Amino acid sequence: MATFFGEVLSVYSRAVEEDDEELDENEEDEQIRKELEGKREVCLHWNPEISEALSSGNKCQCSDFILAVGDNAARFVSAYILTSANWDKVGHASVWNERSRPFTGQMSEESACVFYRHKDNPSVLICQVTCYIAEDQLFQWTEKVFDCLQHRELKVTVLSDSSVADYKTADYLSDSSVPFLRSLHTTNYSGLPICPSLEQPNIVTGLPAAVLNHCQVHHIAAVVYQCYSDIIGPDSVTMETYKPALTKLGKSIQLDSSPSTDVFRKFVKTTDIQSNLYI
Repeated sequence: MATFFGEVLSVYSRAVEEDDEELDENEEDEQIRKELEGKREVCLHWNPEISEALSSGNKCQCSDFILAVGDNAARFVSAYILTSANWDKVGHASVWNERSRPFTGQMSEESACVFYRHKDNPSVLICQVTCYIAEDQLFQWTEKVFDCLQHRELKVTVLSDSSVADYKTADYLSDSSVPFLRSLHTTNYSGLPICPSLEQPNIVTGLPAAVLNHCQVHHIAAVVYQCYSDIIGPDSVTMETYKPALTKLGKSIQLDSSPSTDVFRKFVKTTDIQSNLYI
């Protein structure tokens, strides 16, 4: 560039350097995004028997899949079903996100989403989920889990916790009516739910909603039993509310009709102490 006096000056332009900086920042952001996507990927880990079958193109033979989502639902399954010696742990799901961490009494995140199979009837599968699954991971989890299961004659039962504060109704809810169950099912579900249907404008959200939607699209018989409770943590009364939902499964699931006090104490004691304001 020439000045008024004819002197030639070298021109410095920030535009070029800023473009280079933006390019470097974009590349760095893209790399971070890819790393986060990889870290947030839902990974299923099966035992050697199931892994070998899946790698050979054979899906798990499954007639009944019971999914328990939430503290009370998962601990109901533990107290009333898994306390017997008829179940084997066959896998778990790894889920990482901004809120994923082991719950009280859990040793690791691997124990937050676990699959169990009945020893005498391998077609019965149970999954306990007590970890948070983010919105962008719901589709992943559902697709990957159901991709491992044979859909023919598959029946899905979902037990889900919910706060009674989220329940919308024009009627007064007395303390004696809480906790209570509401149901929602796919069009392929031919059974009779053991409780009233979920009334509008109430909705099912999170993993239960993702599973129900997947089953509706793929013509799988599925029902969600949502338990509304006024207790935040594990509670024996709330846990017992789920009993009628699995009693219908008959021989597929053997419920312990009255778990011992020691069994309840194992799953309820810690949270009860933490939630008692007078201690």
